[in-house]
Amino acid sequence: MKVHYECFACAANQCQKIVEMATDDLELRKKGVIEAARLMSSINENSIPAIFGSEVFLGVYRVVGNDDPFKEYKELSNRLAEEIVKDFEDVGLKEALKLAIIGNVVDFAVGYSPEKLENDVRAMMKEELYVDDSEELFRELSRAKRLLYLTDNCGEIYFDLLFLRKIRKAFSHLKIYVAAKEGPIINDATGDDLKRAGFEEVGEIVSTGTRIVGVPFGRVSKEFMEVFERADVIIAKGQGNFETLSERKDERVFYLLKAKCRPIARELNVPQGSLLCIRSR
Repeated sequence: MKVHYECFACAANQCQKIVEMATDDLELRKKGVIEAARLMSSINENSIPAIFGSEVFLGVYRVVGNDDPFKEYKELSNRLAEEIVKDFEDVGLKEALKLAIIGNVVDFAVGYSPEKLENDVRAMMKEELYVDDSEELFRELSRAKRLLYLTDNCGEIYFDLLFLRKIRKAFSHLKIYVAAKEGPIINDATGDDLKRAGFEEVGEIVSTGTRIVGVPFGRVSKEFMEVFERADVIIAKGQGNFETLSERKDERVFYLLKAKCRPIARELNVPQGSLLCIRSR
């Protein structure tokens, strides 16, 4: 997916959030956003939002001297999600898929009460998926040998773990790989986050080999590309994975996400806010 006109403002807003989370020093905050502006000047009409955004964010990290501004935010996200998911252990495979999508929806903001989160999750479980290719996904999994699951954010990963447990039970023949970032970038999960959450019980954890959001071809590791190329089915969570994979039209890929922003909704030709399990075509 190439950049849309709204993406510039979105990246700028994220940079302001980053400097405010990274430091209390007002001068460093100013230097951080000035660096962001300098880096964003290289954007062109062929830029991919997830890639240029990641490059800008990492540049801001360097200037403010904080390599993981979202650390506390991610830890809170994981604690809240881990508790909530315990109440859904008995759901079926289709419900677990829906929970994985819902996990992409919830904003685990500081101060978000666990009670409110549980109510919100239960409310969203009653919503229909706007596009539901789940039966195609399950059919492909039934005859696949290797599944690659591309994770997105912290917090959300606990919903992913529940879904992968159900996949493991339903399709015990599968070899499962679960991918995360090589290092911290905004609130995305890293390999260490997956290990702490217990993903080794459902599959082999692999790193994309980069901190860039999504799957930035040409920047991922050779080891990751070998896993990617050999996978029979790829489940890609969230908007960043969609942004970096969508133009390949790879029919092995199933996207699980909410169309949170207008550019994503526009690309997918769905209403903004739609819950989606959609196969790449």
